[in-house]
Amino acid sequence: MALQAGIVGLPNVGKSTLFNALSSAKAQAANFPFCTIEPNVGVITVPDQRLVELEKLVNPQRVVPTTVEIVDIAGLVKGASKGEGLGNQFLGNIRATDAIIHVVRCFSDDNVIHVDGNVNPVRDKEIIDTELQLKDLDTIDKKISKSEKQAKTGGDKDAQRGVEILKALKQHLEEGKNARAFEVTPEEKEKFLDELCLLTIKPVIYVCNVDEKSVISGNEFTAALQEAIKAEKAEVLFISAAIESDIAVMESYEDRQMFLEDMGLSESGVARLIQATYKLLNLATYFTAGVQEVRAWTITKGFIAPQAAGVIHSDFEKGFIRAEVIKYNDFLKYKSEAACRENGKLAVQGKTYIVEDGDIMHFLFNV
Repeated sequence: MALQAGIVGLPNVGKSTLFNALSSAKAQAANFPFCTIEPNVGVITVPDQRLVELEKLVNPQRVVPTTVEIVDIAGLVKGASKGEGLGNQFLGNIRATDAIIHVVRCFSDDNVIHVDGNVNPVRDKEIIDTELQLKDLDTIDKKISKSEKQAKTGGDKDAQRGVEILKALKQHLEEGKNARAFEVTPEEKEKFLDELCLLTIKPVIYVCNVDEKSVISGNEFTAALQEAIKAEKAEVLFISAAIESDIAVMESYEDRQMFLEDMGLSESGVARLIQATYKLLNLATYFTAGVQEVRAWTITKGFIAPQAAGVIHSDFEKGFIRAEVIKYNDFLKYKSEAACRENGKLAVQGKTYIVEDGDIMHFLFNV
């Protein structure tokens, strides 16, 4: 399943530098606002040590990791919701993404221009929030107008309930709160809100772009931002885009690990960001493993076996018969599918089986 996350933030906070470190694409990273005037899309390989271990055991012809698409969206400014700074175009790009990576500048450097003159991550975050909220309010107003007509002319109770929810959400947004913090049942969210593709309802990760010395413990800027977003229960990562740029150009895995160790880090910011994005979107990974190919597949947690099979091909889901499942740790212990089968570690599962993260699966189907 294709996952797409959009990197947003004010101009010159380090978005494009981080994007370049994340992907093989090379967006222009320059010291002036709007250096990215078209959305750049990069594909990131998701790091997974389990795939490395499976490759050693199976020795396949090829290994295919799962990937995440990252969209670098040009810096938003005040008035973006009204079209300022090409705002409508950029807000439209955000609407197409599954999650938001909100980059906030949390470092001082007189050589790097700030669009508002000084570093203030709380103010910067609120500017982006306000523009996204204003765009959502515009969307909701249009939907309320349409739903009220349906409720009046047809006496549609569903439409009436929809109007109630939309008006409550409108008030919530007018109070400066994001739609993701609005309390509504999952059923009502699906029925009345999902079709609106609201910007502030998307899950978010805040990435504090810090200097090298603040990458582990943060600084006064990150502390202020964390205090400001306490009610959101959002994840916050400290990442130095400059460090990630240095790591990205290192070809050797050993060199990258030595560099990280010298910095006092166990893994790169890129790896932590991808893992956080997976967690944010409630995703899991299962594997297929054979001599031709070892491959990782992304699913939503809670998928049953036919749904997981459908990620490979829709025919697998339509004609699903059963799945043969080996737990990753069992495969690691017994070294092969044959040995797992001999030791009773291959389970045959039916249509109601809930796939677990790390499962190694083989599907039988008939179409």
